[in-house]
Amino acid sequence: MNRPEQPMLDPRVLDLDFESEATRIAARLREIVARQLHRRGLVVAISGGIDSSVSLALAVRALGPERVFALILPERDSSDDSAVRAGLLAEHLGVRTETVDIAPALEAIGCYRARDAAVRNVVPGYGEGWKFKIVIAGGVEGLINRFRVVAESPSGEHVERDLALADYLTIVAATNFKQRIRKTLEYFHADRLNYAVVGTPNRLEYDQGFFVKNGDGSADIKPIAHLYKSQVYAMARHLGLPERVCAAVPTTDTYSLDQGQDEFYFALPYRQMDLALWALNHARPAAELAAALDLSEAQAEAIYTDIRNKRRTTRYLHLAPVLAGEVAELDL
Repeated sequence: MNRPEQPMLDPRVLDLDFESEATRIAARLREIVARQLHRRGLVVAISGGIDSSVSLALAVRALGPERVFALILPERDSSDDSAVRAGLLAEHLGVRTETVDIAPALEAIGCYRARDAAVRNVVPGYGEGWKFKIVIAGGVEGLINRFRVVAESPSGEHVERDLALADYLTIVAATNFKQRIRKTLEYFHADRLNYAVVGTPNRLEYDQGFFVKNGDGSADIKPIAHLYKSQVYAMARHLGLPERVCAAVPTTDTYSLDQGQDEFYFALPYRQMDLALWALNHARPAAELAAALDLSEAQAEAIYTDIRNKRRTTRYLHLAPVLAGEVAELDL
């Protein structure tokens, strides 16, 4: 007797009991803050995006709004809507907030100047009133990833060019200032309040090294690093966060042109990347992923290769400082 075929790889593998998981995370946050970190509360920088929003909501669930402090830290290239969503979330959760425009600090240390000079090496006409972003190409086709700059003039003219490695690295190094300045402010407030700093990466970002070392990668506790991005969205709805937050499209909010995370870093949109990462983590063959995502088997194999390569090349981001000599073990 022939049985009907069942889907081999179903997005429902990412389903969770979100109430149980929220309760578990909140309990762990309370335990870690009190017994391991010996702090009084939590600082969370919120961008209006889904990850920082859910992290803030879980912190409030754990400790109450009176022991959570939220920072809104826009700069020149931030979307106006990001700050609006962040403010809406903070009001919804009843937490204290402070907004600091970090653009003057970035200007003073040369962030914009270095970045713009690198863009002009590729697009000589780039200047006042122009916008740009970086996009990635190649990974899903099984090719070596390459980076391109997409620029838009004040008149609406679009220019797209391949980036030389030196220019790409300079642009990334300059924009990384943004995350590191934000983290400096987070730790200032954590120090003055005797609070701990919350890091907000989801599992996809944490696994694939999509964070800045000593920037958004720096934190005392990371409550959602085990949750896939689609699970974070579902958690936001379960926690009853404002619809404007729950419906926010994932962006880097780093460059002046709108930029999706899949354009800049990941091979696929997050729902598909979540399934691909889950499949690789559970040793599912590429043929199953190909069928689930309507890709060729070669494309699915290329995605697996891209995931492995990102793990390898970003491993150093996860490492503590490496000691050149032996020291006695600390009894902590």
